[in-house]
Amino acid sequence: MVKKSEWNVGRYLLRRLEQVGLRHIFGVPGDFVLGFMDQVLESNVELITTCNELNAGYAADGYGRINGIGGLVTTYAVGELSAVNAVAGAYSERVPVVAITGSPTVANRRRSAMLHHTLGDYDIPADIFQKVTVATALLTDPVKAPEQIDKALRACLYHKRPIYIELPSDVARLACTEPDAFEFPEPMVSNPAALTEAVDEAVALLAGCRNPAILVGVEIHRYDLQDPVSKLLKKTGYPFATMLLGKSVIPERHPQFIGLYEGMSSRDYVRERVEGAGGLLCLGTFMSDINLGGFTAKLDDGRLIRVRDGRVRIKNHYYNQVGLKDFIERLTEELPVGSPESFDVRPAVDSCTHRKSAAFEPQAEQKLTNRRFYDRMAHFVQANDIVIADTGGALFSAGEMFMPEDVTFIGQAFYASIGYSVGAALGAGMAALERRVIVFVGDGAFQLTCQELSTVIRNNLNPIVFLINNEGYTIERLIIDGPYNDIQPWKYHLLPQVFSGGWGCEVYTEGDLEEALEKARKNQELSLIEVHFDKMDCSDSLRRACEQMAAQYKRANPK
Repeated sequence: MVKKSEWNVGRYLLRRLEQVGLRHIFGVPGDFVLGFMDQVLESNVELITTCNELNAGYAADGYGRINGIGGLVTTYAVGELSAVNAVAGAYSERVPVVAITGSPTVANRRRSAMLHHTLGDYDIPADIFQKVTVATALLTDPVKAPEQIDKALRACLYHKRPIYIELPSDVARLACTEPDAFEFPEPMVSNPAALTEAVDEAVALLAGCRNPAILVGVEIHRYDLQDPVSKLLKKTGYPFATMLLGKSVIPERHPQFIGLYEGMSSRDYVRERVEGAGGLLCLGTFMSDINLGGFTAKLDDGRLIRVRDGRVRIKNHYYNQVGLKDFIERLTEELPVGSPESFDVRPAVDSCTHRKSAAFEPQAEQKLTNRRFYDRMAHFVQANDIVIADTGGALFSAGEMFMPEDVTFIGQAFYASIGYSVGAALGAGMAALERRVIVFVGDGAFQLTCQELSTVIRNNLNPIVFLINNEGYTIERLIIDGPYNDIQPWKYHLLPQVFSGGWGCEVYTEGDLEEALEKARKNQELSLIEVHFDKMDCSDSLRRACEQMAAQYKRANPK
């Protein structure tokens, strides 16, 4: 128990992190942050040191998606700037992450001392992070530091986006006030008139059409609104779809879930129900290119109700200061009772591309293909697993898999930074030690971040990693091919030996896969399964999306 007289800035920050739910923090040591790291070791927050700062950021992101908030700690400039890309991804996809950097002393900052790791201008790192965070705090004054920390953390939780805290090495142990109970931010208070008008117009559009539908997006997860949305679905009976970024936000076993919507890459039934809806309610959706199948969606603005936290757009009418939760709850009250039968809903459990309801009989000698592999994976993934798919073919194919009850699907379907999945698997695994993490990652993406498997092993985690070896960047080959899409071939399945832990194997046939799966489920350490596909073997949805990207490339680069 820390005595009142022993409270200092570093301990105050760590206690606040505990109070907002952080149990682990990821990072890499460096001289300016070692003092604070010693304080972490003295706290109830567990320090997980990673191989590099980028992966620490990916781990904090993956942890935050499962836990509700994540954190990373790095040293000034050379460390923190390596993590900027990961923090930017968390910013774009609304993941609360606390990025803490240990910096030179206040005295050195004031005289702009030309220390190692510095840039001459001590404000440059914070200026960079300011662009990809919702709050930054430079803790140079121990009297003001508690208020700065609290304000930043409230912004992080309110906006569901990263914050940046710079802690000079000499300030961490300076005395400050004792932390009391943390005041969590209150949700947005909706403007009553705007809320009423928005709901009235939405009800008129939805109740007045024959075939309404709902698109459920990622903000429903970020703001923990699954229950209000479930109540809305139960009352109305409307069919609903999700996009890649919002996949599994509402359990896919829900009888009104019709599947994944991704523009022209959607299954015909899903595309027809979404694009043909007389009124389409979009709740917390990101209208990004990947979510919309390379902007191939044909959605009529005159039939759309777009709701993001703080703003509603119906046709060309805008309503500001309308909370997402308030809107969903009021809309549920006002809409008439309906049933799935009245809307002829065909559940995805029986119709999506890769599903357990479709029998799978392995042909032992048959060469494994992308389609057959993910057909088998739909039978392999179990309830409560965490599925992480990296950007590329893995994301598009895994996105078409039906997910069992309580499965969490994670994929960077907006920011789309390749290599994200390996670090995210570390973070997600630490956030939910009782759950199995299953990773699908291409060989090109894997080469960017593979070393973090050693941290996975070091922390006794047991993810099952499916390394898709298709000889390079297939997603880029589909857009425009060139020698830049080739990579050096590795013996990926031998990496567990290099990292001194875990188990690996190679898979070429369906028989090979069956043997690997049986061993992987029983194995309680890292399993790395290297799966070989032909170079251009991919899902139809990826191929169609890349055709649109290729067309855009050609328009931008006419010969």
